[in-house]
Amino acid sequence: MKRRVVFVWMVVSALAVVVPRAFAQRPPQMDPPTGVITQDIVMSWDRSAMPGVIEVWPRRTLIAHDHLDPAKQYGALFLTCASATDSETGRCAVEDTHASTTGVLSDIQTKFVEQRTGQRVDISISVGTFRIESSISCGSDYWNDSIHSAHSSYGKLCFGEPPAGSGGILSVLSSAQQRLTAGQWKGTLELRLRRPPAEHLATYVFNFDFTVTDHDAVSIYLPAFEYGNAHVNLDLRYDPIAKMIGGRKDVDMCLYDGVGSSSEYLGVTVRDAGPHPSGGDGFSVWHPDTTGDESERVDFDVLLDYAGNRRRMRNGVEEQLHGVDSTALRLVKLPKLDQPVYCVPTPLTLLTPQFPSSSKRQGVYSGELKVELRVPAVRP
Repeated sequence: MKRRVVFVWMVVSALAVVVPRAFAQRPPQMDPPTGVITQDIVMSWDRSAMPGVIEVWPRRTLIAHDHLDPAKQYGALFLTCASATDSETGRCAVEDTHASTTGVLSDIQTKFVEQRTGQRVDISISVGTFRIESSISCGSDYWNDSIHSAHSSYGKLCFGEPPAGSGGILSVLSSAQQRLTAGQWKGTLELRLRRPPAEHLATYVFNFDFTVTDHDAVSIYLPAFEYGNAHVNLDLRYDPIAKMIGGRKDVDMCLYDGVGSSSEYLGVTVRDAGPHPSGGDGFSVWHPDTTGDESERVDFDVLLDYAGNRRRMRNGVEEQLHGVDSTALRLVKLPKLDQPVYCVPTPLTLLTPQFPSSSKRQGVYSGELKVELRVPAVRP
């Protein structure tokens, strides 16, 4: 009885070893491509919901395979760049490196350009190759699962036999995507498919077109007051000869729309948020012990400068700024963002018309302004 049980167990064990080999499938015979192979990668996302790894070539994307003719060297194909120093179409090795390192993707720095601002940034695109064995004698599959350097013809021998084919992987990792701020980014990666020692078989061209938004980062940026509310002095001046008081205060302001300064328009509203109503559609500061009398109120105007034109803002009334996609921009570093971004300059001027000094109660006057930014509901 015991022998019978042992015998059955041994048969099952043997089958467990043999079955994976029986199911291993040899990749199809395929010659490498020739000429120029173009692939367009067009995507959109918001920085609050990144797409994760962008797989342009999934693992084991077949490039070439021929297990009948080792002389074709399809198991030694490798990829190179046009330049080892310029990232315009990808910066990497231009010749066979013969590197035997495995398990690590090759990072190719590729230049991306934001179409609205011309801002440039190098993005790392991860590339690697896989080798296809001539038999399954060295593993449970024809594919060698180790990632090889994209720029090397190296392939491990299997019982003296070289690899019979090559595949690839090409992706944009999440860490690389983080470098792209809001805007439309375009970049091109060109990879030359090579066969030892230096034969050029084909050129792969990858055209990337990424539209990135950052709606959570829409901001009113006051450079002089980055880390808190703005406390602004109206800079009132007394003219002892005319016995008049007036003043002017410039406040630098820049608007970030979260879509790379490409909005159809920006809606800006300035409100008098003080505890007492202002006079008319203007803005006011008040004496701390005011009874509501006019002698305890100082009125001032708020002017907004946009694209060289100065607008008088009315209390609580939105001004729409059109032509945002063509106006001059400013590169700034917003407190909550890792990368610099371009914003729309809209400096404010707080202008206090002159009034007789005797017409106002002596004291320190104060008030509060609230600036609101509205971006179009239709988002790119």
